[in-house]
Amino acid sequence: MSLAFPARVSLARLPTPLQPLDRISEKYSKPYGGPRIWVKRDDLTESGMSGNKLRKLEFVAGAALEQGCDTLITCGGIQSNHCRTTALVGARLGLRVQLILRGQHSGAADGNLLLDELAGAIVAFYPPGQYFSQLEQLFDHWRGYHAQLGHKSLSIPTGASDGLGIWGYIAGVQELLEDCRNAGFEPEHIVCATGSGGTQAGLTLGAHIAGVRTHVTGFAVCDSADYFRRKVLEDVGQWRQATGSNVDERALDIRVNEHYIGPGYALAEEPVYRAISEAARLEGLILDPVYTGKAFYGLLQELSKGTYSDCDNLVFVHTGGQFGLFPHREHFSFPP
Repeated sequence: MSLAFPARVSLARLPTPLQPLDRISEKYSKPYGGPRIWVKRDDLTESGMSGNKLRKLEFVAGAALEQGCDTLITCGGIQSNHCRTTALVGARLGLRVQLILRGQHSGAADGNLLLDELAGAIVAFYPPGQYFSQLEQLFDHWRGYHAQLGHKSLSIPTGASDGLGIWGYIAGVQELLEDCRNAGFEPEHIVCATGSGGTQAGLTLGAHIAGVRTHVTGFAVCDSADYFRRKVLEDVGQWRQATGSNVDERALDIRVNEHYIGPGYALAEEPVYRAISEAARLEGLILDPVYTGKAFYGLLQELSKGTYSDCDNLVFVHTGGQFGLFPHREHFSFPP
């Protein structure tokens, strides 16, 4: 299928590396007849703007500039990778950024929030109850506020996960598959963390369009498998309507593993922190406890169950998030 990509601003350093994790494979996969594990290093899309969100924001920024917007408004948790990336993208492009953040904040800023402030984003904090029940009204309020000051805003949903942001990983999976072909294989499985659903939607749709037999599985870090199946279908449906594509969402192979969410979003237990520590020691790979650490821990558990013993190569998409590691520093005090 020939794709006509929309307006795009080149922000990421692409292609990101594809590298094998042979020590991880030797310890956690090969003993159970599992595949060679590879990692697609989308944590290296840029330095401060690193991670999967930047691929999506290339298209979001393209739409903003095309529409004559000078302000970006978006939302997320206090340690949102997406909000941090949006703040830095805005600074790089000379756009104002308004962040609607979930949670109470006191004391010195840390992690992603520190970078939000350094980038000059306007930050507003709301308690979770108000945030979840009034998010649409909060967007309306801040759109009106900036309009009164003479600014035109583009509103970006959580994680830039919608029919526009999905383009980031339609393009991203093309790059990933080309990397794999250059390395001499076609991956049977692609695994990623799924939190707002957009990365999984783009990977799933992109693999479908490419006509490969590769299965995409999102390891949920919040919400249920049913939620993410609906969210992927919603994003793809928006994309289909915007593009006029004849892709049938019902033909998509949407796979979600919901078994490693743990206590909840941005909450992890000791086994996740140990998996993060081991990835750093064995491969020099830095994960975070909100997204990639949870997904990687889940992947290791599934490997030990023989879940992926039917394949030769599996690619873990590293979606970034390392700045969110630092506010969790006290959880790494366990004995080695």
